[in-house]
Amino acid sequence: MSDPNASHVDVLIVGAGISGIGAACHLQMESPGRTFMILEGRADIGGTWDLFRYPGVRSDSDMHTLGFNFKPWKADKAIADGPSIMSYLRETVAEHDLASHIRFGHLVRTAQWDTGSARWTITAHDQATGSDVQYTANFLFMCSGYYSYKEGYTPPLPGIDQFGGTVVHPQKWPEHLDYAGKRVVIIGSGATAVTLVPAMAKAAGHVTMLQRTPTYIAAGPDRDVVANTLRKVLPDGMAYSITRWKNVTLGQYFYRRSRSHPEKVKAGLLKRVRKALGPDYDIDTHFTPPYNPWDQRLCLVPNGDLFEAIRNGTASVVTDHIDTFIPTGIRLKSGEELAADIVVTATGLNMVMLGEVRVEVDGAPVDFSTTWSYKGFAYSDVPNLASSFGYINASWTLRADLICQYVCRLLNHMAATGTDQCTPRLRTSDANMPATPWIQNFSSGYMERTMNQLPKQGDREPWINPQDYQRDKKMFAEAPVDDGVMQFSRAQVPA
Repeated sequence: MSDPNASHVDVLIVGAGISGIGAACHLQMESPGRTFMILEGRADIGGTWDLFRYPGVRSDSDMHTLGFNFKPWKADKAIADGPSIMSYLRETVAEHDLASHIRFGHLVRTAQWDTGSARWTITAHDQATGSDVQYTANFLFMCSGYYSYKEGYTPPLPGIDQFGGTVVHPQKWPEHLDYAGKRVVIIGSGATAVTLVPAMAKAAGHVTMLQRTPTYIAAGPDRDVVANTLRKVLPDGMAYSITRWKNVTLGQYFYRRSRSHPEKVKAGLLKRVRKALGPDYDIDTHFTPPYNPWDQRLCLVPNGDLFEAIRNGTASVVTDHIDTFIPTGIRLKSGEELAADIVVTATGLNMVMLGEVRVEVDGAPVDFSTTWSYKGFAYSDVPNLASSFGYINASWTLRADLICQYVCRLLNHMAATGTDQCTPRLRTSDANMPATPWIQNFSSGYMERTMNQLPKQGDREPWINPQDYQRDKKMFAEAPVDDGVMQFSRAQVPA
């Protein structure tokens, strides 16, 4: 067991969200004996699920795949709200006795690798004391998510200074915002916007979702009937495994069909929206995107709550561009004016690389945009470092679990071979490999704004990031750890 007062550990995990908690649990189960520590910049666990406090905050993936592969989701609702997910994570921390391994209020700023000793030196800002502290580790596991916790993305909003109401970004939701009876305009059409609209419409005077372009939206039940039935007749673990397999299989089938037959999938999605909103609603303008399904992430609305709010008149959708803010609301390019007491800018996230930690290898700063992605979790010529990054076309944790299991395989291999360092390096045959973006065929704004900062992807294994669960399972579970690309060596000087 790790010494809670230690300044050196075998594995240092950055982030105590769903990725970091999962990483720690996998280490305990699959690479026992390794000492580890979790540094968390915030005051609590949960990451995304602790940060976001806006009305209705919930998962947009089912919890039988967003949950860990080792801990069954037992609640009745498969599409869970933020507090329920936090309860699940707290249970996991308690069951695996992780509390003593977590140091809260420690914001990691730099990570410096020294080849001679085969160690990382990690500098974190201790927010309780206001001073910087240092830790050393043999292996660094970055589980800090993919977006900046400092602030969300807000595009230029002309005339915003003259608006007389309140402007809120979902990433920094005020604790006591009173929107009862108020006129609310929500700018955006993604997952956050379609969650906020029906949640706020329950109390607001009226909620308008203002979008430049529509998003594909699918309604589905928030309860998984199959899962809830199986739990009545099977052990929790078995019921969970079957449900997880079912949901992964169906999700992958739908994604692949979206890529192979986009027009058919598009027609099916729009048919369901038309049925939900009636033949007189302008589906072409407000719910028909100019791109194919899964070119951007599909939005789920549980039990059709967004459509219900539109039908009963508590919410509406406007598709237009902002001309300028005015004291009483927003003037649109069409000349229409939207009156507003509160404007919510559900305009997205600022994607960042490895939690904005400055990484150095032997004194040289690492520019990750010049590196090649090794299996989508490590980086060429960067030793003993892994990062957890989930799927953009499926539940985040499906891939996070696979990465954690592979990291444990790496650590176990080094223990068995007496090596201290593992570094992915290009083979001679990879020298002229064509470069492609780290994530392909995905046009969401938060990705496109930062793709040039992310590592390159090649055209062959292991320099790929396929975003394909079945392919990833083979690549992570069956491919040899010592594959001729991951280079293993011993420290040059004693630790």
